[in-house]
Amino acid sequence: MLRYARVYKTFFLSAFVREMEFRANFFAKVIQNLVWMFFFVAILLVIYGNTKQVAGWSRSDAFVLAATCFLLQALMMAFFMSLMELPSHVRLGTLDYVITKPIDSQFWISARMFNFDQIGVLVAGFAMLLIGAGSLQKPVFPAQWVGYFVLLGAALAIFYSFNLILMTTAIWFVRVDNLWVLGQSILDVARFPIDIYNIFVQRFFIYFVPMAFLATIPARQLVLGFDGRMVVVGLLWAVAFLAGSRLFWRYAVRNYASASS
Repeated sequence: MLRYARVYKTFFLSAFVREMEFRANFFAKVIQNLVWMFFFVAILLVIYGNTKQVAGWSRSDAFVLAATCFLLQALMMAFFMSLMELPSHVRLGTLDYVITKPIDSQFWISARMFNFDQIGVLVAGFAMLLIGAGSLQKPVFPAQWVGYFVLLGAALAIFYSFNLILMTTAIWFVRVDNLWVLGQSILDVARFPIDIYNIFVQRFFIYFVPMAFLATIPARQLVLGFDGRMVVVGLLWAVAFLAGSRLFWRYAVRNYASASS
């Protein structure tokens, strides 16, 4: 573990130096992300300016839900942005060098680049979360915060695993860059609470396709109260997705036809 921590420190510092070489571009991207968040919040305010609840979710509840989506997306884009480069590694043949390095290839391809322009979204997302939770009509207890952050971690594991599986298909199909957009589209759907669907669709998104665990279920820990059963289900989904994506990556690497073959 210490060896991987040292390697990741090198990745992190390398990404920082690269960002500081083009500081204007860095600040422009941060501002762009914050402006996008501002318009999304403005839409929420317009909606709740005309109604008190949407599918049982108040404005404060919606702030918690939206903040959860922002945090999930920012964490994914900050820590695992290098997954997007996998198709280009396959096309250019540089994946040969990755899989022959004396380090786990999945770790390298996942964590090679830290995306610093997501820092603004992370800070704004946490601020939005605190504002939403602070304006709820009932107090939020420590157990609820624990459940929330555990499920947020599970959501990140699920979302990372899903995107890893998507991008790994580049080993066979090569040009799959746009599949990253599919992952973002799924997160766009997760921005809406599953309560807008009927009970059968809700159960489908909880027990068969865990889209509810990307945002709604974590947000419910703060909005409705601590739910230990959902925390357990979320952790089980996270373990299943991590194990499945790991097996799929290893299978793909074993079947990879290198650029020299």
